[in-house]
Amino acid sequence: MPNISGLPRLTRTHKLSVAGVAAAGAAALVFSIVPGADADQGKSQATAVENVKPVAFSAVGTAAKTQQATITQQADNSAAKGKAEAAAKKAAAEKAAKAKAAAAAKAKAAAAAKAKAEKAAKAKAAAKAKAAASRSEVRTAIPAAAPKPAAKPAAKVYPDNLDGWIRESLAIMAKKGIPGSYEGIHRNIMRESSGNPMAINNWDINAINGTPSKGLLQVIQPTFNAYHVEGTSWNLYDPVANITAACNYAADRYGSMDNVNSAY
Repeated sequence: MPNISGLPRLTRTHKLSVAGVAAAGAAALVFSIVPGADADQGKSQATAVENVKPVAFSAVGTAAKTQQATITQQADNSAAKGKAEAAAKKAAAEKAAKAKAAAAAKAKAAAAAKAKAEKAAKAKAAAKAKAAASRSEVRTAIPAAAPKPAAKPAAKVYPDNLDGWIRESLAIMAKKGIPGSYEGIHRNIMRESSGNPMAINNWDINAINGTPSKGLLQVIQPTFNAYHVEGTSWNLYDPVANITAACNYAADRYGSMDNVNSAY
């Protein structure tokens, strides 16, 4: 049967001690009530009481002390257990607080790092946009490069002979607006010098006057100087310069070298 009184249980020794005390008390009571009893019997009972009493009280004292020690020990154990539980709870609470603080610090550091990264990204984007705007302003400020002039066609190279000299002279005459044809030039050259660019007339009136006719179309120096065409040589004996100056003179005097059929 469970103990519901809250008091320590009595052991077998405790029970025997209590029983002995109760018996001794009963014997003493009987002895006092019946005075006429046998004296020996009374003595025997008294002796029995005397013999029982010390043993009973000694056992009860020891049991009480043992019981008290047990209660004290249980109380000490309970107090120690309570202290240990309280210490464990306190340690657990402190650990939880530290973990919470560490988590909060970690979250705060992560948030700060994220904010810093976002700030750096915004600054980088702003710098990039500013640089792009600056480049755009520079491009706007710099005038567009002027279109390159069309490449000049390579100068045509003419053969170094009568045909080439006539054709090159005709090309220059066309640019300067001087009339004349291949046939008219060729015909007069053959009559005047037979195609010799170094030909010189030392017998006609011009020679007598000190200004002999020279070159393919037999031009005197004053006429050559007066009708020289820009872009040609100033050397009277140069075939192209001689033909071009002579044609320029003929155009002025006769309308064109094509109209010249004799000394001119």
